[in-house]
Amino acid sequence: MKFLIGLIIGFLLIPVGAFLYFKLGMAPVSTSDGVMLFEGWASHTALHARLDREYPRTVAISVTPDNLIAGAKIYKEHCAFCHGFEGHEQNSAAKGMFPKPPHLFRGKGVTDDPAGETYWKVENGIRLSGMPGFKGALNDQQMWQVSILLANAHSLPPEAETITRGKE
Repeated sequence: MKFLIGLIIGFLLIPVGAFLYFKLGMAPVSTSDGVMLFEGWASHTALHARLDREYPRTVAISVTPDNLIAGAKIYKEHCAFCHGFEGHEQNSAAKGMFPKPPHLFRGKGVTDDPAGETYWKVENGIRLSGMPGFKGALNDQQMWQVSILLANAHSLPPEAETITRGKE
């Protein structure tokens, strides 16, 4: 009987402790705070499970210089504010975000991601990251253009590269 009572009390302490953790303001909610317990694991696991299930496996437009240049212009207008330009530091707003938006033209960026995965992220956004979904702001072709731009960032035509460097 004592074991059963201890078990019940143990199971009640977990939700009560979690409630108090949030209610008493102990949870990290500021962008300068660290990661909440299990936050990184839960968001990463859920995102990748959803991506694996839903992202388009075939690219809906051709990788042409015109589409890459159009993608660069879309990137400049809608993405560079947070993700930055190639060869430049991100702005102070991006530096103050949590999690920080990846600098897409540094290192691999997302050039190792399939264009369909990037398209899914552009279309839907990513919860708890500050990444908005552009489904209502951009049409399908525009979302594909910026997605193929990022998938091919290592081999852009000169005009697209000029735009992604913030020089146009």
